[in-house]
Parts: sequence; C-alpha cells; structure tokens
Amino acid sequence: MVLKKILVVLTNTTQFTKKPEATGLWLGEATEFVDIMASHYQIDYVSPQGGYVPLDPRSLKAADAAVLARYRDREFQRNALCDTLAPGVINPTDYAAIYYTGGHGVMFDFPENPALQTIAQQIYASGGYVTSVCHGIAGLLNLRDDQGQYLIAGRHVTGFTTQEEILSQKRGLVPFLNEKVAADRGAHFDKKVPFRPFAIKDGQLITGQNPWSVKSVANTLLQALAGTN
Repeated sequence: MVLKKILVVLTNTTQFTKKPEATGLWLGEATEFVDIMASHYQIDYVSPQGGYVPLDPRSLKAADAAVLARYRDREFQRNALCDTLAPGVINPTDYAAIYYTGGHGVMFDFPENPALQTIAQQIYASGGYVTSVCHGIAGLLNLRDDQGQYLIAGRHVTGFTTQEEILSQKRGLVPFLNEKVAADRGAHFDKKVPFRPFAIKDGQLITGQNPWSVKSVANTLLQALAGTN
C-alpha cells in the first residue's frame, strides 16, 4: 500500500493592500511542520497560483537555527518557495491531510480560492485531516461539508487571535479578523495566552493559535494519523 502524502498550502501574496508593506509566508510555520512530518510522510507544496512563495521578512528575523537550516535546504527552496504546485494538478485522494500555513499573506489569497477549497473538502470527506496554524485558519473559514454547512460550525478551533493581531500592530492592515469570522461561522474559537503554544483537535480538524504552535499541530496530526489520538 502506498503511504498517503501531506499537502502543505502556502501563500503567493507579497504585500498588504492598504499600504505597500511586505508580507508573505511566516517561514517557521512551514519549516517546523516539515521537520516533524517529512520523516514519516512525503510532503507536497501547493499555493493558490502555484510557483513563487514570498516570505514575510519579519519571519526571517525570528528564525532560529533549525528554521534557517531547512530554509537553506535546496529541495525545500525549490519545492516550497520557488515552484509550488498549482491547485489544478492536485489529486486530493493522494493526501491524508492538508495543512494551511500562516503569515499575513494568507489572509488575502486563502479564503476565496475555490480550487483549494475543493481539495480540502475532498480530503476531509474521504476521512483525512484539515489542519492549520496561526493565520492559516483563514483557509478553513469558507470550507463546507457535503451538506453545505460550514466545516468549522460547532467545532472547537483556534488561530491568530484578535488580541495577537492588535499586539502585532497589524489589525488595520488585515481584511478581516479570523477570530470574529470563525465565530460568525458558528465555531467555538478557543484561545490561550498570546504568543504561547496552543493547538486543539476536534474530529478531523487540527488548528494552532500562533507561530509558536506549529510543533503542537504537527505532533497532534502525527498521533491522529497513527490512530493514537
């Protein structure tokens, strides 16, 4: 039997719309997840448009030695940052889980992408896991189940909180607040102390609050896929 893969979703957004400030992927939210998962599963990378993935420059300043080591890896550079797959070439049946990375860039190109939504919904419908960290929850907000209901309705989820957005001084630059929209969709939005690790699993949904929660998301997913959680 061929072991199913994990699909990592990354942004193509290079800057905020309200002012020309650079944004993009928060690097550690990809590298830390891959460091844990890659020894167990093959990883594929997809973005809304395919191709180039920009980095939030602040994430490079926050990167530790492990994040930078993965960043320097030529295979990671090629597949995750330079030449990501486009949604149209993805076969959802190949994947045991989908993981939405964060960084403010995802707020602009994750929520309204029908092709990515279809991929995630099909992975979920086939028993796979839909996971995210930080702003990556934006990719879950508009997903629906096969009855047409919001996938997060009535479920416990988390993501970058309104308080964390204010503390990051980016509230005025984002198009919406993930915490508010998740609540509007009927989710139970759980949160802990700002900028501290927190992840939660509710059925086939696994979500993490902020960049410090990546390892918790990855380890929770590993346990779930192994049938131990």
